[in-house]
Amino acid sequence: MQVLVDADACPVVVKDMLFRAARRVEVCVTLVANQYLRTPPSPFIRALQVPVGFDAADDRIVELVGSGDLVITADIPLAAAALDKGAYVLDPRGSWFSRENIQERLTMREVMDQLRSSGVETGGPAPYTPHDSKAFAGQLDRFLARHGARPV
Repeated sequence: MQVLVDADACPVVVKDMLFRAARRVEVCVTLVANQYLRTPPSPFIRALQVPVGFDAADDRIVELVGSGDLVITADIPLAAAALDKGAYVLDPRGSWFSRENIQERLTMREVMDQLRSSGVETGGPAPYTPHDSKAFAGQLDRFLARHGARPV
């Protein structure tokens, strides 16, 4: 099992939690982004820089992901593609994407895109909060404990 991170928009606090988890439970964490990323020295942590381009990081994650892997992303189409490959998908706010909720999320994303393209101001995501951080940490710890990683 590996952890793949859609790192371009991933909050720093989430990356830091993943770095600590990688060292603690000895799981490979790979950050994928179209910009240079600094990572702490560890045999369990790596960063892949992809060329700048629409969905280049997402496409690379889909190439790398396998059944049973964990993907960290807020990107709904990427989540759907990872689920199709048998991966688990957790967003940085601690919510799971699943076969049961992905179609609803894709539909809502399409509706919001249509509203924005017609000129309606839809706003952006809410600011990342300590509550989001705590929810993510809890879900990550439970996942790693359930899927064969050493206890945290």
